[in-house]
Amino acid sequence: MTEVPDTGLQSTIKPGRVGRATETCWEFHMANASSIYRKALEGHQAPKKVLVKIDRVTKKFDETTAVDDVSLEIHQGEIFALLGGSGSGKSTLLRMLAGFERPTEGRILLDGVDITDMPPYERPINMMFQSYALFPHMTVAQNIAFGLKQDRLPAAEIDARVQEMLRLVHMTQYAKRKPHQLSGGQRQRVALARSLAKRPKLLLLDEPMGALDKKLRSQMQLELVEIIERVGVTCVMVTHDQEEAMTMAERIAIMHLGWIAQIGSPVDIYEAPVSRMVCEFIGNVNAFDGTVVEDLEGHAIIHSPDLAQKIYVGHGVSTSVQDKSITYAIRPEKLLVSTVKPENRYNWSAGKVHDIAYLGGHSVFYVELPGGKIVQSFMANAERRGARPTWDDQVYVWWEDDSGVVLRA
Repeated sequence: MTEVPDTGLQSTIKPGRVGRATETCWEFHMANASSIYRKALEGHQAPKKVLVKIDRVTKKFDETTAVDDVSLEIHQGEIFALLGGSGSGKSTLLRMLAGFERPTEGRILLDGVDITDMPPYERPINMMFQSYALFPHMTVAQNIAFGLKQDRLPAAEIDARVQEMLRLVHMTQYAKRKPHQLSGGQRQRVALARSLAKRPKLLLLDEPMGALDKKLRSQMQLELVEIIERVGVTCVMVTHDQEEAMTMAERIAIMHLGWIAQIGSPVDIYEAPVSRMVCEFIGNVNAFDGTVVEDLEGHAIIHSPDLAQKIYVGHGVSTSVQDKSITYAIRPEKLLVSTVKPENRYNWSAGKVHDIAYLGGHSVFYVELPGGKIVQSFMANAERRGARPTWDDQVYVWWEDDSGVVLRA
């Protein structure tokens, strides 16, 4: 198990989440000791059952292909994110899961049952919309009870489920209020409670944080994850917000122009992107176009016109004889800035501080290289060792052999 502070509680860090999200998640749950214990860390989990299978699904609107031959599997109890920009096909795929759109080709299976042609009201699936879609004339309790009444459940069971949901989302004291009397975060909790009241096999979230301001969004991301995991429902969420997907999801599918560019944990996608598109879509990155000049099993050497020194990579890159062109990508937090010239033969360049952005916990240094290219470096403001460079200072940027990733596309 990964070591965590000795608090008397098991780690509540969800596997796959990294960086600020992981640290915030730990602090949030340590401040809320009543939180349930989360699943074991990655590598200590039993294989999960496949609940949702999307098999070669295509959706066309006239001559436009919105979703192009997509296949993926979603595990039971998983929070899975469809992440992409506008027009990527993520919302269309979510609507096909809900039954609001029918695939042009392919099949969708839920728990082994083909639901491709099943109408929405027959699917054991509920969806929480970005706008929440609460009935303004109904109280919180009445909104939660609405779907249960539509299913003609006994009154006693409806009341029991409503009370259960109110407790789950910490809204018992607001049961008689109407939506206009609630904050944005409270309305979101009510919408979630209504979606969970029918005990669906699959919960769909359409831009769940889109209606909230940034500060409330950060708080509600973790609260929403806690509630979903407490219930144990499988969840598919759609978002264009990279930080939201990295914080909430166990696995992410990056969608682009209707197809899936990469599926993986937040760590996989951030640290090992399969293409330049994925690399640039998730977080900030410094990308250097270059040519492989030496490629052996144990290392490779790359020449980039943006850098005076060559790039050394501690592994081979398997380029073909015909095509030696690559992109070398390195994240700003791994690009280091120093006023002292490195002694290494590779992996550094001279430069000049072009600009500095102070962001509280860290500063972003924009360094102009001799050829005019500007790169970014993140420097923690807690670090006070030695004099920090300032505007127009002559500096050196450098990085470790294993800090970057070589991309072919």
